[in-house]
Amino acid sequence: MKYSSGYISVIGAGSWGTTLASLLVEKGYDVTLWAYEKELAEHINKTKVNNIYLPGITLPAELKATDDITKAVSRARYIVSAVPTQHIRSIFSMLEPHIGGESLITSVSKGIEIKTFLTPSMILQELLNRPVSVLSGPSFAKEVMAKLPTAVTLATKDKKSALLLQEIFNTDYFRVYTHDDIIGVEIGGALKNIMAIAAGICDGLGLGYDARAALITRGLSEIKRLGIILNAREITFSGLSGLGDLVLTCTGPLSRNYTVGHKLGQGRKLSEITSRTKYIAEGVTTTLSAYELSKKRNIDTPIIEQIYLTLYKDKPPKEAVKDLMNRSLKSEFYGY
Repeated sequence: MKYSSGYISVIGAGSWGTTLASLLVEKGYDVTLWAYEKELAEHINKTKVNNIYLPGITLPAELKATDDITKAVSRARYIVSAVPTQHIRSIFSMLEPHIGGESLITSVSKGIEIKTFLTPSMILQELLNRPVSVLSGPSFAKEVMAKLPTAVTLATKDKKSALLLQEIFNTDYFRVYTHDDIIGVEIGGALKNIMAIAAGICDGLGLGYDARAALITRGLSEIKRLGIILNAREITFSGLSGLGDLVLTCTGPLSRNYTVGHKLGQGRKLSEITSRTKYIAEGVTTTLSAYELSKKRNIDTPIIEQIYLTLYKDKPPKEAVKDLMNRSLKSEFYGY
């Protein structure tokens, strides 16, 4: 079926942006994928393969890529932001003069901006002065490209936009639910990356399934505490963008954040890990933002604190685990 409801621009040719662009193209939409690297855009157009972020996977023949930022959005009715969180501000500051007044913006990035503590949709709203929807949930790019069953959440305040975007993104293998708690969906998507690093460390240290289960459960508790203080609704964290995404990234080796943690647990240094990959593990920068935010708001987040000390103060992972286990004893649901 061919759709004629508007041109779609996907900004960011990482694995997730490329995957969503491919999904939308296969639904019949006219889609352009913007890549920061000119060589990558040319390679995608020539070979229909994203050799950097999705090597070995053939992309739809109709997918077009460009490194021309003006061309990418000049006639876009729908814009999907798949830019790493720490680069959203610089990229969309360049884009803003070229975005049409009626364009609908959907963010699929996960993180918290350093220093400002803003989520991706907040950054975009500040720059573009318009509502921004958020698509998030347990979804590995390679599995979506393989058309394996996936379910995600689309959060937006406007019911009309929710129904429209739900129909645009939904397929018979990519099921989209709607929700209106944007901050809750974004906090769940951001903080689960920190817990994925922690889970990777647990497995890298060989601490067993009991430790990983405890980590996921207590990690969810920290995500809730920080989310609620930011006006998120508690029920959101039991959904796809909360518990669902947390379980996926803490147990799936396809997770970049889990992989970083696993290597840390095996004794590798963060600088060594990050220097050898083009992939961005959002949990690394999100840890810094979340740690500083929790201190500013006086929220108890011991796992986030220990991951911060491991990543930014070179604390040995074994010591971090020991300190977590030897904290003062508490009621399980203190603070609620």
